[in-house]
Amino acid sequence: MKRIALAAAAVCALAAVAVPAAVSAWGNTGHRLIGIAAMRALPEEMPAFLRTPGAAADVGELSREPDRWKGAGQPHDRERDTAHFVDLDDNGFVFNPQGPSIDNLPRLKSEYDAALIAAGLDVDDAGYLPYAIWDSYQNLVRDFAYWRVLNAQEARETDATKRAWYRVDRERREALILRDMGVLGHYIGDGSQPHHTTIHYNGWDRNTPNPEGFTTARSTHSAFEGAFTARVARLDAVEAAMAAPQLEGFDMRPRTAAYLRATLSQVTPFYRLEKAGAFRDNRDDAAAFTIARLGAGAAELRDMFILAWRDSADDSIGWPAVKVAEVEAGTADPWIAMVGED
Repeated sequence: MKRIALAAAAVCALAAVAVPAAVSAWGNTGHRLIGIAAMRALPEEMPAFLRTPGAAADVGELSREPDRWKGAGQPHDRERDTAHFVDLDDNGFVFNPQGPSIDNLPRLKSEYDAALIAAGLDVDDAGYLPYAIWDSYQNLVRDFAYWRVLNAQEARETDATKRAWYRVDRERREALILRDMGVLGHYIGDGSQPHHTTIHYNGWDRNTPNPEGFTTARSTHSAFEGAFTARVARLDAVEAAMAAPQLEGFDMRPRTAAYLRATLSQVTPFYRLEKAGAFRDNRDDAAAFTIARLGAGAAELRDMFILAWRDSADDSIGWPAVKVAEVEAGTADPWIAMVGED
């Protein structure tokens, strides 16, 4: 696999609202911080079970989960490892101008793969991070839709047996929601790391022009994600770096493209800092760069959580399908749709 396998870090105990202990690799420190910061920023419109210190800690830990899947074997690893990145050239095309543009990706991943093959590009090396984000977001919308139905019907159900089933299924769904928030959090977090959006993912690509003489060292990626990030990343700083919510006019596909383009724009600034020795010398500007990237990931993740919750209100669930809004209004009984009729 062309991506560097980052060293496994010791798992440190994490207090519910404490700053996570420093551990090596963005896959631990950075992902924990992004998940926790996003959860702590959720507004009151979100379900109360999500706005607790325990939920924040859970999502922080579960945001590391896609990295912990690695090493399961084939086809698992090949299918999932390439979800963590997308290799864009400096203009936002996958690999080179023959590849799809991040602004105009095919609707389906299978169509994306076909477009890469048609352009003579390597599907396995390209990465499919945008699709991982879209898939995880849509999954979370479904989670929230089911939770809305369970929560509403549990509160009004008069049959004790049915009410008990709704309660237990709601509790199951809450555990699943935290897990799926963590998975979405991981891919949003990957999207805030410049190396996960570029052909220059581990040293400047040696097959492209390098007019500023940036490093081509194959240790560049891990050195940034590892010891440096662990030294400078702190929860209060990440929270302070989060932008205000951007929730209006939401359209998932262009939103994701804009998010990844914003990260891609930070590739050259990263390499300029690296060339100047900013990371090696632990300079403040290198620390600020790192915190800004983590803050961007946490802000985007917070927004995705809120938007998924709002989207779920317009969803339908089960079979025969019932509308979430009708169940919440008390005009539809979801029992058969939820339990199933064999």
